[in-house]
Amino acid sequence: MRNIKQISVSLLVISLVLLGFAASAPPDDPPYKNLKILAKNISHDDLKKIMDGYKEALGVKCNFCHAASKDTSVHHPDFASDEKPEKNIARKMMKMTAKINKKYFSFTTAEEGENNPSVTCITCHRGNQQPSGKKPM
Repeated sequence: MRNIKQISVSLLVISLVLLGFAASAPPDDPPYKNLKILAKNISHDDLKKIMDGYKEALGVKCNFCHAASKDTSVHHPDFASDEKPEKNIARKMMKMTAKINKKYFSFTTAEEGENNPSVTCITCHRGNQQPSGKKPM
């Protein structure tokens, strides 16, 4: 009887350990594929805010940078595809603005409610696909 209890408890402990390992294992597929500049674990809401900002700054829609899906049953662009050159241009622009902001602007000293100066897409694009070439005001 005692052996049965020991075996049962041992199996229970082993099962719980295995369950813990399975629960803590990383998912097989990351939620977003082909992120090269943005964080791989970015939340859906944060990614949407960033992409909406790009669309507003350039006055475009998603298909400006993202290629159409090859699967005709899918009604949204193929976000992982690098087929369109505009996507890689956007990546270069993201690196450029990050470099400018890091070099010339400080984000650690601003107090709550204070606006931080920074360069973003809209600084130059101002709602146009191509920057106008004019200096921002």
